[in-house]
Amino acid sequence: QVQLVESGGGLVQAGDSLRLSCAASGRTFNPVAMGWFRQAPGREREFVAAITWSGGGTYYAHDVSGRFTISRDNAKNTVYLTMNSLKPEDTAVYYCAAQHSPSGNYYSDETFGSWGQGTRVTVSS
Repeated sequence: QVQLVESGGGLVQAGDSLRLSCAASGRTFNPVAMGWFRQAPGREREFVAAITWSGGGTYYAHDVSGRFTISRDNAKNTVYLTMNSLKPEDTAVYYCAAQHSPSGNYYSDETFGSWGQGTRVTVSS
């Protein structure tokens, strides 16, 4: 059983930065990839970024590419999402997720099997 705990959310102003963390625990933690998704009020959950656990390959949604950076610390079983130049439209609950089986698809939440409880990010204009 894998447990994921996000932290680092909060209320910031447009243009500010935040770093989210997701710490994983469990007897055996060796995912294929880790991802960040977000869900804004009244909207579907959407992909933000993903990173492969062994090779560190990264994938980003178009509207965060160049502003957000996903990274991982394998020794700490932790994945990070550094968010720069935040915009009000980035306001959402951010979830981290673990992909346990190789699918070649890092963009669909259906390929991720473990989820955290989410951390709220609010960006004021």
